[in-house]
Amino acid sequence: MRTRPVFSSSYPVTSIDGHQTVLLHEAIDLLKIKSTDVVVDATLGAAGHAKAIVEKLGSNGVFVGFDLDADAIERTQSALAGAKSGIHLIESNFREIADRLHALNITHVDKALFDLGWSGYQLDAGRGFSFNTDDPLLMTYAKNPASDALTARTIVNDWKEESLADIIFGWGEERFARRIAKAIVARREEKPIETARELAEIVQGAVPVFARRGRIHPATKTFQALRIAVNDELGALEGGLRGAWRRLSPGGRIAVIAFHSIEDRLVKREFSELEKRGEGKRITKKPLTPSDKEIKENPRARSAKLRVIEKI
Repeated sequence: MRTRPVFSSSYPVTSIDGHQTVLLHEAIDLLKIKSTDVVVDATLGAAGHAKAIVEKLGSNGVFVGFDLDADAIERTQSALAGAKSGIHLIESNFREIADRLHALNITHVDKALFDLGWSGYQLDAGRGFSFNTDDPLLMTYAKNPASDALTARTIVNDWKEESLADIIFGWGEERFARRIAKAIVARREEKPIETARELAEIVQGAVPVFARRGRIHPATKTFQALRIAVNDELGALEGGLRGAWRRLSPGGRIAVIAFHSIEDRLVKREFSELEKRGEGKRITKKPLTPSDKEIKENPRARSAKLRVIEKI
């Protein structure tokens, strides 16, 4: 029987306001951060990983944090007050890592972390991520998106039924995608779909009765698919990983925590290709998952998978 590795528990479990950071100990330990490292946190979120990383850095270390949400930048500024290392916080999508590092004259990175999960703040951001609100259907990560930015409202009200079904099935892995798309189109013919609650109710009414009684809300996969489409999450992830890899020093490591199979498959593919080309060595041949104890304390951790690669 394979024995689970033992990780340090000296890092804080929560970030701020009680948000629980998933796979915190495992990610930080496997990155093997040194006091002089240049470390990128590609997704600041609630600043849980950021605080643990900065605790490892000394006065000659550098921390670079990215987040498209201005509120996350502000939270991290407060959380890292008094840090000994150099701090750069950048309001940007992590797909721009390489260009933004170049602008800072940072020529190399020693470690990089991508936590692709959610913070509870996003559900309360007023942008339509939560099923149970009357928030407008935006689903943009940017707090103040451009006037021409794609939104979930545009997708559900303007896209063809076939296109809706394709993204709900492909990016949400929703078995009832065609029924849901048909219901969305029927409803929007009466009036535009404006809020998250409206959309969630349409989805709930479209799926079979037995599907409404599951462990997760029946609209979960549809909302996931729309969020991925609005933010081009898979394209951003691929671009961010490749940009970080270009800047990564030999011996440097990248860690990725994914929360659904589509993201994890992309990460696995990228890391496997790097290993096949002789450019990297996977530290985790199989993804590391949360302990039973962590899942019990934080049920949202149950789907998390951590993969780590080292540059040769």
